[in-house]
Amino acid sequence: MFLRIAIATDDGQVSQHFGRCSVYTVVDVEDGREVGRKMIDCPPHEPGMIPKYLGEQRVNLVITGGMGRRAQDLFQQMGIGVISGVAGTIDGALDDYISGTLKGGANPCLPGSGKGTDGGHHCHED
Repeated sequence: MFLRIAIATDDGQVSQHFGRCSVYTVVDVEDGREVGRKMIDCPPHEPGMIPKYLGEQRVNLVITGGMGRRAQDLFQQMGIGVISGVAGTIDGALDDYISGTLKGGANPCLPGSGKGTDGGHHCHED
């Protein structure tokens, strides 16, 4: 089975805001192992732009720290999975996903998360 995963990335870590990350680490996984990896730039942060862009890259799954509800809905409509609330290194998140142990956590971009525009984390409806 082939899967293309886009991990929102800042300095080798899972970015806490997928729409404002510096790059996406795009990893191709086949039969449970990594078979390719590249970095792609994050396009301009405009409503609906990033889901469309990642869809054009044939991404099947997005891993991120936080993502607004609108972006999650757009990905769902496109058949692209999302795991949010992830922290740590890119390699750690990827290894956990491949081994089946990656768990999402609190999404800092959703109401009730205790974050939002305070605490240095600025979320918008992507």
